[in-house]
Amino acid sequence: MSEKNFYKGKVAFVTGAGSGIGRATALAFAREGASVTVADIFEESSRETARLIEEQGGRALSVTCDVTRSEDIKAALDKTIAEFGRLDVAFNNAGVEQKNLAVADIDQDEFERLVGVNLRGVFLCMKYEIPLMLKQGGGAIVNTSSGAGVIGIKGGSAYAATKHAVIGLSKSAALDYAAQNIRVNVIAPGYIATPMMDRFTGGTEEGWAQVVSEEPIGRAGRPEEIADSVVWLCSDAASFIVGHALVADGGQTIA
Repeated sequence: MSEKNFYKGKVAFVTGAGSGIGRATALAFAREGASVTVADIFEESSRETARLIEEQGGRALSVTCDVTRSEDIKAALDKTIAEFGRLDVAFNNAGVEQKNLAVADIDQDEFERLVGVNLRGVFLCMKYEIPLMLKQGGGAIVNTSSGAGVIGIKGGSAYAATKHAVIGLSKSAALDYAAQNIRVNVIAPGYIATPMMDRFTGGTEEGWAQVVSEEPIGRAGRPEEIADSVVWLCSDAASFIVGHALVADGGQTIA
């Protein structure tokens, strides 16, 4: 892709954009010329990502958005249209992890929290993004699943359930709208060096060593590597890719 060219004149909406994969992807869209709405539940983090985009010469709108609340999503998208006039691509990335617990030990409220953010949040985002894209004749959406969306994870049943469900939701939505020029796909990252993984590993050398030992490639992934995949999936270069779950995990799920 040509820097500051591929997405010139287009608008991207990114949730969970305050850190990690979301921030890296928001920055990547901006480098390719897109105006970017940076949506995150943490206002300060969202503003920092927007500042970084503007620092590199891009256009950004920072919005505070809890993806479990339909009113927050609608308000964020309304602000996007008011500021930029359109919506071309959406990266529905906001998500939360779970503690390592066997299924019978997971509290019901915790299970519902994971479903609310990781699954219902993706559903609600698509529900309000798609009508905006239909009005202008098309668009592209990428939803974040996980390597845990294609295999079972010991001690991670609630998380894995939500991430499997994101793939099913996305594949079905892809069929709903493919004929109307809206492409829906999925990115399924493996272990990526993000704040979420710091929490998952406990931020210790031992915890990270365990993670790396499970990666055939011999290292954790970088947020920028996932960002590049998302930017490609949303681009015209991937125009024949519909309903696909792209696993980017260093070989972890096939080992």
